[in-house]
Amino acid sequence: MSKDLIRYDLLVQDALKGVVRKVLGDAARDGLLGDHHFYISFRTDFPGARVSSRLREKYPQEMTIVLQHQFWDLSVTEHAFEVGLSFSGIPERLVVPFDAITGFFDPSVQFGLKFETGGAEPASSSEAGEASTQQEPKASAVPAPAPAPGIPAKLPLDSARPAAAKGGKPDKAPPPAKKAADADEDAPPAAGAEVVSLDAFRKKN
Repeated sequence: MSKDLIRYDLLVQDALKGVVRKVLGDAARDGLLGDHHFYISFRTDFPGARVSSRLREKYPQEMTIVLQHQFWDLSVTEHAFEVGLSFSGIPERLVVPFDAITGFFDPSVQFGLKFETGGAEPASSSEAGEASTQQEPKASAVPAPAPAPGIPAKLPLDSARPAAAKGGKPDKAPPPAKKAADADEDAPPAAGAEVVSLDAFRKKN
């Protein structure tokens, strides 16, 4: 079989990340529509990802945030998005490069996307505060891990429960402090979601 010199897998991955970028951009401008809300998993050790040392210690490789009822100052650029969230009553500011995202899920319509982020070296503490570094993603065919109870099938979320506060229409100031248990008041939706994987598009060499 001929070698894929066009790299359709990378083109498809970029196109699907464009979907996430547009959805978040619309939410930043207009707020969340209807019942739509988002579970976003991303690598905390990816170059350009900015999380506090407290969160990085708790989630050294990957974490999942929820944008539903309480988030603020969501902004979207070509390569990353920034958002304010409350974790155990403590406001935090996160910067997430789109290349760091491993999963995107909208439970209201059971729609999900899965991304591969291979090829990026873990960010050092000094890199954590720098701008996002572009990395070439890989769309390798690997078996999806078995989902934990209550986690949508095939969505590669952290083994821990979602770590973030929920968000809705952006506010201009952080919400009142919440109890630690409040961040986990809603579990992820039941399995059965339709998750679009890049593996379905990749041409075997």
